[in-house]
Amino acid sequence: MQDKVEEVLNRLRPSLMADGGNVELISVNDGVVKVKLTGACAGCPMSTLTLKMGIERMLKQAIPEIKEVVAV
Repeated sequence: MQDKVEEVLNRLRPSLMADGGNVELISVNDGVVKVKLTGACAGCPMSTLTLKMGIERMLKQAIPEIKEVVAV
């Protein structure tokens, strides 16, 4: 499942990079994906929105087994 998650994140990265940020996959465990937002995303007040409405939504659409995405 980690490979599938990484594949989806790779599709999202260009948008994040355009704004000076990125996302790093930390782990996938029991449907919970842990990521680290880096660059401009790390301190951005919109990062929670990016995480839940962007990253989590895309991952859940592509991989139904995903329950939640959390930032670490």
